[in-house]
Amino acid sequence: MDVKTLNSELGKRLNRDPEDINLLCEQLGAVIAESLANGDSVAIPSFGSFEPKKRMERVAVHPSTGKRILIPPKLSIMFRPSAMLKLKVRNS
Repeated sequence: MDVKTLNSELGKRLNRDPEDINLLCEQLGAVIAESLANGDSVAIPSFGSFEPKKRMERVAVHPSTGKRILIPPKLSIMFRPSAMLKLKVRNS
């Protein structure tokens, strides 16, 4: 489902203008991104939770050259679906 279709469907279900839904989704994404950047987890009831995960700096070997390279630390995001979401997907 693309963004336009998602916004249209949410607009119908909530009896709102799709442009308002689009703005809401953009702002939701911004709030989640800011929270994760600050190291906070974000939980959305009946959907799941987003957690920042810091990967430490490490040394790896390049497969084709065999040279050792330093991989810098990075922040990644983990998503864990809620039990209710898993159940809805399994039963659909």
